[in-house]
Amino acid sequence: MNRWKKQASPASQPNKRPNLAGEGFGGRLGYFFSRALTNIRQNIFVNVVTVGTITLALLIVSLFLLVFVNLENAAENWSERVQVTVYFDRELGSQEQAALRSRIMALPGAARVSYVSRDEALKRFTARLRGQETLLEGVRSDILPTSFEIALKRANRETRGVEAFVASLKAIPGITEMQYGEEWVRRFNTFLNFMRLVGALLGGFLVVAVLFIVSNTIKLTIYSRRDELEVMALVGATRFFIKAPFLIEGVIQGAGGALIAVGLLWGLYEGFLHNAGSFLTFNPATSGLAFLPLEYCGGIAAAGILLGLIGSLTSLKRFITV
Repeated sequence: MNRWKKQASPASQPNKRPNLAGEGFGGRLGYFFSRALTNIRQNIFVNVVTVGTITLALLIVSLFLLVFVNLENAAENWSERVQVTVYFDRELGSQEQAALRSRIMALPGAARVSYVSRDEALKRFTARLRGQETLLEGVRSDILPTSFEIALKRANRETRGVEAFVASLKAIPGITEMQYGEEWVRRFNTFLNFMRLVGALLGGFLVVAVLFIVSNTIKLTIYSRRDELEVMALVGATRFFIKAPFLIEGVIQGAGGALIAVGLLWGLYEGFLHNAGSFLTFNPATSGLAFLPLEYCGGIAAAGILLGLIGSLTSLKRFITV
């Protein structure tokens, strides 16, 4: 009798669900990761297509960013040439120079003030006419004006900033004649604003296109396992339990595509630096061209992960509605 009771006792106890993921959140997360890796191994072709699509899309965006960053750097270098020049018809004494310099530097927007004497002006004029020095025979320095060259801060190199600085400069006694290339400043700032507008429009278009392509590519992965998803839903699996491995899979795909895109971009950048000198009139290696900063590379990696995650989420909505 006791033997039958002992045999029956396990059946009388409540059944426990097998713990496939181990104990706690870490164990379940490990199960989701292992399931995501298993899904990738079982659908290698579709995953290769997905990663390849993400790589190509992010590579296009990265190429645009690389060009835009270098254009911004070039624009920053060009903007340093935006300066205001104040002319005088006589040499200034050291005390007069110091007084005017302090008053100019007190104006908001002034970054640096340098005095150009008549002798220095003649040296610069001669350097610009290198090879034609005979044109300056008999020319003396006393016919040239002296000047203050005023470099502006970055925030004051826009058209309005320059005009406001010039208006303040005219209020200083003793300053009458000045030049700052109004038309050049206006054209330069128009070019910068145009480039920023084109960059914003093109960048927005690329983001929408990339999201659309990635979402539809990841749908191939989800669609190939629609039967599996339906069976899991019928046996009582929660939506999160079904979605989690696919979301992790999307994150892995996005991160892999981003890393490959950055690697390919680095290879293209290095190849361009070493070979472009043969068909360009300047040497890119010495022209100040730079690769994407680390924060941009991190942003591309984050964008890849986000694209994979959003692509998986939008694709799962079609198949998991319960």
